[in-house]
Formats: sequence, structure tokens, C-alpha cells
Amino acid sequence: MTLPLMLFAAGFGTRMGALTADRPKPMISVAGRPLIDHALDVAADAGVTRTVVNLHYRPEMIEAHLAQRPVITIREDPDILETGGGLRNALPLLGKSPVFTLNSDAVWRGPNPLTLLAQAWDPTRMDALLMCVPVAQTRGYDGTGDFTVDASGHITRGPGLVYSGAQITKTDRLQTVATEAFSLNVIWTAMQADHRLCGLTYPGTWCDVGHPRGIALAEEMLADV
Repeated sequence: MTLPLMLFAAGFGTRMGALTADRPKPMISVAGRPLIDHALDVAADAGVTRTVVNLHYRPEMIEAHLAQRPVITIREDPDILETGGGLRNALPLLGKSPVFTLNSDAVWRGPNPLTLLAQAWDPTRMDALLMCVPVAQTRGYDGTGDFTVDASGHITRGPGLVYSGAQITKTDRLQTVATEAFSLNVIWTAMQADHRLCGLTYPGTWCDVGHPRGIALAEEMLADV
């Protein structure tokens, strides 16, 4: 199953501190390559043929970097729209529901997360399928987790699993939100109430590179054999 991909790259990267003073977070180098290239590798390996990248902070740098890539960029202007608003804004470019979404500030070691999501996707009982990582298999993450999963694969808020930034989601509920800028958490809450929010547990390791410490941790993870 090949789905279009929304790659989130519009954020300010405030957790990166001085590192994002002159560049957007997706252009920060990890193992000699910009973060966004690591995300695009995941997409290419999964066979994604249509990728839309949203931009806001210092968009011209990412546009120049991607100029020769087979991706579509869309600027959020004048205001950033957050994940839910950004996805809704990009729907005319993405095409039919459902879609993959992927954050650009994480690095993976293990099976392709998008491929695993596509294999497990069941639209008859899911409105979204989130790739989640057990806390013990994360790098650069200090919390207790975002979700708890039950035997049927449905997830609720709670400790144990960290949302990785990768998912498959239907998009019809985006139209029910009145505000222009909003988080995907808004529609996840509605899906959870309807028992339509599911999670898949990632078997590999995952590193949060949303903060400076994550850069070295990701490089160590990628070099670990």
C-alpha cells in the first residue's frame, strides 16, 4: 500500500536553542546529513511517491535544499498552523485520505516505520494508527510515555509508549475543527473516544533529535553495530 506523506518541517525548533538561530531544525546535521534527509530516506525506502513538506521558519533554506528532490513544499504564512492545521492546509496537495505523517526531528534504527504501519493498517477499525516506541527503546527521551496500549491495539493516554512522530491517519475529522491552527492531538482525542485510535509498537530504536543532546545520541545509535 502506497500512501502520500506529510512531512512536518515548519516548527521553530526552540528546544535546539542557539543551533536554530540561523537555520531551521530540519537542516541541522546528524551523522553528516541534515535531519530532513534522514526522514526522506525513510519515505523513499517505504516506497512513498508523493511527499509534501510544510515550511514556516526560514523556509527558503529548506526549499533550496529540496529543489532537486521529487517533493512538494508548502509555506505556512503568515502564521504557523501546528500539526493538525498544517496537515489540513496541505490536503489539496496530498490527495485522498488516508495519509502518512512523519516528523522530521527523529532518527530510526530498525525496520522502516512507514512500511510497518502500512502492513498493519486496517481502515475498518482504525481512524489513525500511531507508531509508538517503548520508553526503554528510545534515546534522548526523558519522560514516561504518551500512550498505553490494550490487547486489541487501541491506545489511551498514559505511560509506557512514546509517540514516535509517524502515523497513518484518515483526514475527514480535520474539517470538524473550527480553529485554523491546532494540534493533531485534537482529533486523536475524538478518535480515542470512538475507539478508533490504535497504536503499533516499534521493534527497533528511536531517537528524539528535537534538542541538542539528541544529536550525539542519534549519531551513537546509528553507529552502533
